[in-house]
Amino acid sequence: MTIRVILADDHPLTRAGLRDYIEKEKDLELVGEAADGLEAWELIVREKPDVALLDIRMPGENGVSLARKIKDSKLPVIPVMLTSFDAQQYVIASLRAGARGYILKTVTPDELSRAIRTVARGGLYLDGDVARNIEDRDMAFEALSAREREVLLYAARGLSSKEIAADLIISERTVQTHLASIYDKLGARNKTEAMLLALKYGVVALEELID
Repeated sequence: MTIRVILADDHPLTRAGLRDYIEKEKDLELVGEAADGLEAWELIVREKPDVALLDIRMPGENGVSLARKIKDSKLPVIPVMLTSFDAQQYVIASLRAGARGYILKTVTPDELSRAIRTVARGGLYLDGDVARNIEDRDMAFEALSAREREVLLYAARGLSSKEIAADLIISERTVQTHLASIYDKLGARNKTEAMLLALKYGVVALEELID
């Protein structure tokens, strides 16, 4: 099966390099390019590609906003973020918007192809440099209680301790105790890192996060 791809990035040299990567792969077809977010949206609507490679920062409309529009419009297009930034807040924002992949612009041809194929098959792909920030630990996810997993899911969706407490009908202090226990068990330093670890190891499904 040929995977149809569009590429949106405001840097011509970046587009040229990525274009070369894609065109060398027999199962990938580049069906369009855009230099800004407005062009990208028109291209997405017109071509309905399988995968949209979207720069996070573009004139007109950024990649995260485009990913959210794709999700809200229920278009059969899988957004993958292209970026120079590996900060976790960008990863979280992208996943919440509906992105299924997050790759850095330093990506190799093999990594880019692997990312596109992975998301096209329904998987989640995090760039190696992003994933390495959270992977080399012995995570005892089975140690999370059902309540801790529930608290983590709410926290990952951006709810405050007070909002979680109200939804779960427990005290705010109890929520904070659960969060402290979660961080300790996952070896995480904060809510964002805990959520990324939970995503990577399957404690929280991406669909639960972006519903």
